[in-house]
Amino acid sequence: MLELVFLVVFCLFVAVQPTWSELRFEGAKVFRMKPNTEEQAVFIKHLAQKVMMDFWFPESVNKVAQGMTADIHVGGDSVLYVENHLKYSGIDHSIFIDNLQDQIKSQFDRVLRSAEVYDYEKYNDWDKIVSWTEHIAATFPSLVTRTEIGKTFEGNPIYLLKVGSRQDQSKPAVFMDCGIHAREWISPAFCQWFVKEATNTYGSDNLMTTLLDNLVFYVVPVLNVDGYIYTWTNDRLWRKNRSKHPSSSCLGVDLNRNFDAGWCKLGSSKNPCDETFCGSEVESELEVKALANFIRTHSDIKLYLTIHAYAQVVIVPYCYDYKTTPHRNELNEIAKGATRALASLYNTKYNYGPGATVLYPASGVSEDWSYDHGIKYSFTFELRDVGRYGFLLPESQIRPTCKETMLAIKYIAKYLLDHPY
Repeated sequence: MLELVFLVVFCLFVAVQPTWSELRFEGAKVFRMKPNTEEQAVFIKHLAQKVMMDFWFPESVNKVAQGMTADIHVGGDSVLYVENHLKYSGIDHSIFIDNLQDQIKSQFDRVLRSAEVYDYEKYNDWDKIVSWTEHIAATFPSLVTRTEIGKTFEGNPIYLLKVGSRQDQSKPAVFMDCGIHAREWISPAFCQWFVKEATNTYGSDNLMTTLLDNLVFYVVPVLNVDGYIYTWTNDRLWRKNRSKHPSSSCLGVDLNRNFDAGWCKLGSSKNPCDETFCGSEVESELEVKALANFIRTHSDIKLYLTIHAYAQVVIVPYCYDYKTTPHRNELNEIAKGATRALASLYNTKYNYGPGATVLYPASGVSEDWSYDHGIKYSFTFELRDVGRYGFLLPESQIRPTCKETMLAIKYIAKYLLDHPY
């Protein structure tokens, strides 16, 4: 029946393929839809073959399933076409971003305090972040050192900040990366906030002081530098890196599908044009290889944290498989405690659990690789929100998001101190 409806509506409305290379998103909308039957889920997949859709959640049309809520960005020229398909198919749906271009503008809702002061409550472009990494290391030389762990496809440096007191001493380490996916701007904002809090509260905040005295934090503020730059200059909603492929004109690899953890199986794509393209081989991407090589050569790393958005969930292994890890119960308890700590500030509700079950299957992700590499405490944070703004979280929410997330990160780091291995 839905196939017939699809053909009828297709005759009435001509689909126009939007081109994401254009900088403007006037008239584009983000739909939230929920297929309540398997037939409706298949219908959405057919619809995606006719109209270019940018899947915000889940990350790929192939992951759409019965009972799952899907957030999908549709270009302005195709909105009417999609609305009528959804209406005739009977799929439950709503529009939570009515004009995408307006929302992109609205995310910058905070006035710059001063050109002389680095503003952690604004989104900062790559040039500002580079200057900040240099400044923060120069300002707090006893707490922060900056190193370059590799280059991106386009030759940009991948910087790492080593944060902690008595850096010459051997201590357990925490590795935290931000900005694997370019459009998730709240992620790099949090890594910057974390370093700010670590340096500014050392000596006054008892827990932070204890953590920095007894642990080392390796922080990568932006891993996907090329993609992040591109979201500022060309396409705000770009996700992948910017590498080229000899067999396709489509650019980029999903860096969080390129790790050696069930590589290119569930939840990944071999199509270079897809958002979840896994790459030509394991660690084909320079950014992934830089991160993996650093971790491989630093056996002191006992806790791995990777920061993403959006979904409000703390994820434990595995994402690439439904099998239970030997540490499932302990990791779930840690994640539970972290979400409680986070919620204690603004009552923000987070879910937690294995990625394959609390979100959807995804292979080749960094958290699973780090766990399989021997880092027992491996977690992914999906920060705010749950779809009101999606990837376009306003600057006014940077402060509350980072403050509550700090409580969760400090909780997990303290757990590592109390339960070494």
